[in-house]
Amino acid sequence: MLRLIALLIFCASGVSAQEFSALARLDVAQSQLRDDGPNLVIDLRLTQPVPYRVYTLDEPRRLVIDFREVDFTGASREGLLNADAATDLRFGPLRSGWSRMVVDLAGPLAVSEAGMQVETGSGAAQLHIVLKPVEAADFASNAGAPPEAGWEELARVDSTVAAPAVDDGPMIVVIDAGHGGIDPGAERGGVREADVMLSLAIEVADAINRTGQMRAVMTRDADFFVPLEERMTIARAAGAAVFVSLHADALEEGGAQGASVYTLSAEALDDASERMAERHERGDLLAGLDLKGQDDRIATVLMDLARLETGPASDRLADAIVTGLRSAGVRLNGKPRRKDKLAVLNAPDFASVLVEIGFLSSDTDRANLSSSATRAPMVRGIVAALLAWAQDEAARAPLIRQ
Repeated sequence: MLRLIALLIFCASGVSAQEFSALARLDVAQSQLRDDGPNLVIDLRLTQPVPYRVYTLDEPRRLVIDFREVDFTGASREGLLNADAATDLRFGPLRSGWSRMVVDLAGPLAVSEAGMQVETGSGAAQLHIVLKPVEAADFASNAGAPPEAGWEELARVDSTVAAPAVDDGPMIVVIDAGHGGIDPGAERGGVREADVMLSLAIEVADAINRTGQMRAVMTRDADFFVPLEERMTIARAAGAAVFVSLHADALEEGGAQGASVYTLSAEALDDASERMAERHERGDLLAGLDLKGQDDRIATVLMDLARLETGPASDRLADAIVTGLRSAGVRLNGKPRRKDKLAVLNAPDFASVLVEIGFLSSDTDRANLSSSATRAPMVRGIVAALLAWAQDEAARAPLIRQ
């Protein structure tokens, strides 16, 4: 049984994998997910071959296909998904140079075939994947994200992030599901923080995209580990205006409950730029600026200047989220607005907040976080706050110094 088909690089006319630099586009009319008896068949036609990998994840069962890189413009869940063996489908950009498709599986299915064929004349590529039923225990034991080392080397990820294009498109909101993979976060009563925050993040992202005024990008859409610095890199690559990190802590003692929203404390601001300069590549400190060759002092000064605007914007966003959650009927902590030294909020070039949506150590909070129905007010509150904040920031824009 194959758990994963990783690093499948197919080349046409002697072209090496690293030369695939143009964006591949999905041919929607010739792509489909369909049933073949008990099997699930996935056929994706691309305008050119790209490096890809395929693997399965459990709880919930799903298939993940990573590409470098595919444009899904024009594709829809309704147009592609025609299979009872799959219950849902989502796809889109993952980070700079990366795309992802996630297929929710109706039952335990394992990859039995995966291959990409390239047409000699057109150079178009056809990715063909077949999944067959397996025992639940076999699926669980073989599920898991692949090791990154070989894939990263073959895909030749460029650490320099290009400046995001300036246009009138939707505001980019990065939703960060806290923890993941080897870092499950808090755990109480059989509930893991990483799992419920992923569910909440997916729901918030879907609601954001339905507004038509904002577009959500997730730092993770499955149970895998993303380092803190990389979460900010993903946001910067996406051209984020907003970064919202979702968490649900647990305390050993005390009866803490309810939601609170964090921004970076004044004390943390003093050395946040220095920590960023130490840990990040110079091409990944500020969107639109390549600081390679510059020393820490120059990089730190530029980041501090950026925070003169993003710091207050973060505070206004945090206040808006508190108001939005309260209006939606979400239980708030006795001190809903907080500041702390949180590494995930260190980025200087976009507004950043951490939403502690509740405490897994509270029976009430844990129950509210464990179902989509009781998470719905949280989703409404966060999305309403983002819309209100965006409107307020747009009104402030003419007053911001140039």
